[in-house]
Amino acid sequence: MPDIADLSRRVRMAGRALDRAGLVHAYGHCSQRIDEKSFLVSPPKPLGLVGPDEPCAVVPLDGPLPEGVLGEVRIHREIYRLRPDVKGVIRSTPHKSMTLGAMRLTPKARYGYGAYFAPQPPLWDNPRLLRSDELTVRLAQTLGKASAIFMRGNGLVTAGTSVEEAVVLTWYAEDAARVELEFLAAGMQDVGILSDDDIEARVTWAGRIRERMWEYLTAGDPEEQPGPANF
Repeated sequence: MPDIADLSRRVRMAGRALDRAGLVHAYGHCSQRIDEKSFLVSPPKPLGLVGPDEPCAVVPLDGPLPEGVLGEVRIHREIYRLRPDVKGVIRSTPHKSMTLGAMRLTPKARYGYGAYFAPQPPLWDNPRLLRSDELTVRLAQTLGKASAIFMRGNGLVTAGTSVEEAVVLTWYAEDAARVELEFLAAGMQDVGILSDDDIEARVTWAGRIRERMWEYLTAGDPEEQPGPANF
């Protein structure tokens, strides 16, 4: 059986890490799959204000959202339904990603971090809040097998093999948005795209790449555990 207390700790740490990195503000939520039938989602409050030991909500993949769970948590539910490989989902509001999405653009694979979304993340070209099952099903379908989707003027969603990986992917996507905006500002839209061979060689988690970024983003967290991260 999954250790719900430990999964909750990881979800809370993920939310606070996103806040410290400036990847969320008042809005945003994160989750971790429990099993094939349910997932845990962060408390319905600004993630930076979530304290140690605050309870996360258990959300079933079937049936209505539990009372008190934010409406946009439907995004997580539909991605978990469609993608059995996904174990962690982040809905965030990073500044550069917000700007690029409002431009109806997503970052190309121009450098290392951007390669993780090659050839580029899909765009959800709808500026409305996702508070209906119909819209969230369509968003999950648009995400497809990708690990991130940019939302037109509405932030970013990442999907990973754990909530920790989804946090790391959020940081990568925001940095990729920064680089894309700098290329666009320099009038260099069609240069610097990595080759397929370069992308294949670059996209790796070997060498504790995920874990080291997680340790960096969660350093000093009140629920940080001693020793190196292992997930």
